[in-house]
Amino acid sequence: MGTSWWVTAAGAVLVFASSAALAAPEDSRIRVGRAIAPVPLDLEGKNRKQVWLGSYIVNAQGGCNDCHTAPSYAEGGDPFEGEPEQINTDGYLCGGAEFGPVISANITPDPDGLPAGLERAEFIQLLRTGEKPSGRLLQVMPWPVYGKMTRRDLAAVYTYLSAIPSIQPCPTPPQ
Repeated sequence: MGTSWWVTAAGAVLVFASSAALAAPEDSRIRVGRAIAPVPLDLEGKNRKQVWLGSYIVNAQGGCNDCHTAPSYAEGGDPFEGEPEQINTDGYLCGGAEFGPVISANITPDPDGLPAGLERAEFIQLLRTGEKPSGRLLQVMPWPVYGKMTRRDLAAVYTYLSAIPSIQPCPTPPQ
């Protein structure tokens, strides 16, 4: 009996320490997501941690800007040209990039505040299955990869997209 309480206490400390260590990466992603959001965000009525986690996923992991902003970078801000990165905030995530016969979609909030014009459940279903509400499959979009994300992460992406500025209509990309 003398050592069993110690083993139980040590186990509890180990579980607590492990839980804290597992939580740390998400806290880091939230901090980074807050710092790297390239546009002003509407946080009214939104879970800020979800918005910033979504910002991290969209801007640091997902590469959404690469396809959903045309051009991706502002003039003089293309890191692939050796310039300091400057996101094209005038057309941020409003689509227009051409991939053969496919043109990337505007995923900014519509006039009703819905990213890409979709309710949250529709958006998550779209990223899970690639099936648009019209029944057609997304082409080019790497939905098989994004579909493997956790529901929480997909919800965070949606929450972030609902917080970015709506761009309706998108500016015409330069040719």
